[in-house]
Amino acid sequence: MKFLRPVFVVTILALILETSAFAAPEKNAHQPKLQSLREHISLVKSLPSEMKRFEYQSGFQFEYPDAVRGIYVTGHSAGSGKFKQLINLTENSDLNSMVIDIKDDWGNLTYTPDDSSPYKKIGKNYIKNPTQMLKTLEQKKIYPIARIVVFKDTVLATAKPELSFKNGSKVWVNSRGESFVNPFLQEVWDYNVEIAIEAAKMGFQEIQFDYVRFPEGFETRDKKLQYSMGNYEKSQGDDTQKRVQAVTDFIAYAKKKLEPFSVKVSVDIFGYTATLPEAPGIGQNFSKISEHIDVISSMIYPSHWTSYFGISKPDLEPYKLVSEYAKLESNILSNLENPPISRPWLQDFTATWLGKGNYKKYGKAEVEAQIRALNDHGINEFLLWNAANTYSKNVDYTP
Repeated sequence: MKFLRPVFVVTILALILETSAFAAPEKNAHQPKLQSLREHISLVKSLPSEMKRFEYQSGFQFEYPDAVRGIYVTGHSAGSGKFKQLINLTENSDLNSMVIDIKDDWGNLTYTPDDSSPYKKIGKNYIKNPTQMLKTLEQKKIYPIARIVVFKDTVLATAKPELSFKNGSKVWVNSRGESFVNPFLQEVWDYNVEIAIEAAKMGFQEIQFDYVRFPEGFETRDKKLQYSMGNYEKSQGDDTQKRVQAVTDFIAYAKKKLEPFSVKVSVDIFGYTATLPEAPGIGQNFSKISEHIDVISSMIYPSHWTSYFGISKPDLEPYKLVSEYAKLESNILSNLENPPISRPWLQDFTATWLGKGNYKKYGKAEVEAQIRALNDHGINEFLLWNAANTYSKNVDYTP
């Protein structure tokens, strides 16, 4: 004989006593209450002891690779004949992943959402059939990562100047004609998180947030521009700390909102951020960001460094530069309780703008040198950046 749990016994006794003391004189007055009791017990017994949280199912089946070895793919490439070339590249090599633009560097969606979507107006028909694209990736066993550019967003800044930074009566633009939206504002957070959720619903297995920061050099203009600090206006700390807190809070918020969709969350971050306690203008703190994500992707292109590591011309020494960075990063991550996966961005382009004698042509040897430097420090994942999506030939991606 099975015994009722204590809570059921107490409930039964309470109802019996209540029936005895207050029952009306009619002969069968207690029957509805006993019936209700039986229904209550039946209902409680049918509920699981621990409710499983909601998880969205996109219908796609992808497995996380042994180690992500990926390439960057623009919306234009993903929606054109070049996509087939990039598929062939992964099939004929040890590459296994693609980082695909879903919200690009200007703030456009790279596909056209449904008519009911609030993002219909910012959609571009670069990727004409996202579902078919993901089906192809599923068939080819290529791990799909959705890149979402967050706070660099000329489209949103132009449409809603109050969400941006203003220089007098105009929206501020940088030297490249780009505008940023304000990381202090909840409305900006939600705008980007909802786009990330849509990408997760499509079937992307990971959301990669890029430009999760204030504009470069913001510490030199933060007192000159007009903008709201939202809820951070009265928070503790100086302006640098407020920027760090806003960026970190956004990442934690986005991670929480994406939990029901079973996607990994990764963040792109300046490589030099790991060399500082925190980057004063842009609001990035390597350790704090790392505490809230699954993957950290530092952009450690040799061409983008000065002589910080004692290497006078870093672009000429890809192995040494990446090796020095890897040692530094590994030391930082080892001090975290739950460190994210390290998956740096590597250089597969030639930095001619550095001038003669300061750069070299990047190809098979230079790409392999960077990968080998990571591997030598126990880092087995990487992403390759080439803005035109033209990658070096005959590279051994597992040297």
